[in-house]
Amino acid sequence: MSLISKPSLSNVGKYAMNTLGGFRAFILRGNVVDLAVGIVIGAAFTSVVNAFVTDIITPIIPAGNTSLSTWNLDLPYGRGLPIGHFINAVISFLIVAAVLYFFIVRPISALLDRYKPQKVEVAMQECPFCLQDIPVKATRCAFCTSVLAEAQPN
Repeated sequence: MSLISKPSLSNVGKYAMNTLGGFRAFILRGNVVDLAVGIVIGAAFTSVVNAFVTDIITPIIPAGNTSLSTWNLDLPYGRGLPIGHFINAVISFLIVAAVLYFFIVRPISALLDRYKPQKVEVAMQECPFCLQDIPVKATRCAFCTSVLAEAQPN
């Protein structure tokens, strides 16, 4: 009897093919591809904003005789603290956060608010038998199943 003809080994191959098929279906779903594209675009956008802040914004802001990007806080025991680099990172973060808020969060929120179904307020009354809140138009209590008086017309 050969090693390939054993039933347990052929089941392993089928299991592996089913697993790989499921993985392929997962990867090719739209959500995963959209997420991957979003991450790549976000990283590229962040590098553009970082370059903009480092090369254009902080050289304009003076910090003594130098630009803000090269500002160091001198320490008595050696190397200084690169405060300017930290300020560059903070400005970059604020720009990225503002762009995300104004161009992603606000439009999506407005779109969801526009197309979200409006909640309809239902007038409630108390069941005389079990004291649970039920709609006014109900003819039977959903909690104790008691038959109620005729539904009152509006």
